[in-house]
Amino acid sequence: MTLVIVIGIITLALLGVPLYAIIGLAGLVAYHYADIDSAGIFIELYRVASSPTLIAIPLFTLAGFIMSESKTPQRLSRLSQCYLGGIPGGVPVAVMVACAFFTAFTGASGVTIIALGGLFYPLLLKEKYSKDFSLGLMTSSGSLGLLFPPSLPLILYAVIAQVSINELFLAGIVPGLLMIGILGLYSMWTNVRLKITRVPFDVTQARSALREAAWEVPLPFIIVLGIYFGVFTVTEAAAVTVVYVLVIESWIYKDIHPVRDLPKLMINSMILVGTILIILGTAMGFTSYLVDQQVPMQVLNFMRQYIDNQWTFLIVLNVLLLIVGCMMEIFSALIVIVPLIVPIAQSFDVNMVHLGIIFLTNLEIGYSTPPVGINLFIASSRFSEPVLRLYRATLPFLGLRIAGLLVITYFPALSLFLVDLFKR
Repeated sequence: MTLVIVIGIITLALLGVPLYAIIGLAGLVAYHYADIDSAGIFIELYRVASSPTLIAIPLFTLAGFIMSESKTPQRLSRLSQCYLGGIPGGVPVAVMVACAFFTAFTGASGVTIIALGGLFYPLLLKEKYSKDFSLGLMTSSGSLGLLFPPSLPLILYAVIAQVSINELFLAGIVPGLLMIGILGLYSMWTNVRLKITRVPFDVTQARSALREAAWEVPLPFIIVLGIYFGVFTVTEAAAVTVVYVLVIESWIYKDIHPVRDLPKLMINSMILVGTILIILGTAMGFTSYLVDQQVPMQVLNFMRQYIDNQWTFLIVLNVLLLIVGCMMEIFSALIVIVPLIVPIAQSFDVNMVHLGIIFLTNLEIGYSTPPVGINLFIASSRFSEPVLRLYRATLPFLGLRIAGLLVITYFPALSLFLVDLFKR
């Protein structure tokens, strides 16, 4: 009977039944067979929903939706080109910086590829970069901003793993810059190899671009510095961000009509947030069952037969998370995997903040990892190219990002340097 139920649940998943329904059904069945009151799942849902820091997610999400619907992408594009276009590989670096900024606020790399792809892909081709390089860069850049505050996956990991959101925001900055730096060096090498002519720096254009984006550039600094100097909490920072973005996009730039456009954006953003919260609640309920049945401890005992040190554990974790990242959407992956891995990582004395950065770095790479990384299919559709070509185009970037992942994994100081600095 149990086998029939398991096969039935797997079949429903393959047929495209929503993930929250699959997890909830698995939880209810597991609770039934363990003679546990099924109300436990709903108690977990309530506990998650009542978390005081969780309100930051819908607020930051709404701010990201407002920015994506405005002309922010065009202003960031022009600003990045004006200030970085004159260095070797400057245009690709400008693309990465703009994409990272945009993804940090929207929390969705697919949105970044769709919103900025139409601006940057033709620009890269116009600058004489090869089609494969341009496709690979755009596909890889879509998820570069997930390590930068106020990235939603950072907040979600903090809620699930019960670590400080402030510390995670700080911890992601240096690893995020490292990833951009590695791909930036590759872009510079490509620029020199292809003998691409650089655009000289134009003071007039640079000033004009800076004036144009003058209200949007300070936003990440307001958020980060406001939090770490105690001006406001993370939740208050999210509220400040929404109000700030709404004011500048509606009344200063006039890109968003507060009556005609805002209700639609609020509905769309809350649909995304609602999906995340339902998955989170059902997954935490199912996780409670797994903990009650000591599944993490059984997995730990199994792993200890073959893994006897932290370094080996981290290698296995990276391989596992790369596979998970290319098969699951990042929010679902965090919700399902983090509660299982955290107790095992703690047994190997892995810092929980550092673990969060390892998680998110793996999952952001997984977005563009063949064969089923979601960004590969989004880019294939956006740029009207066969997905097999996207596989080939992203391989150099994938290799470089995995190299960066190994540096981040085995040099925890990169993640913890700023955290320790602000603790002093």
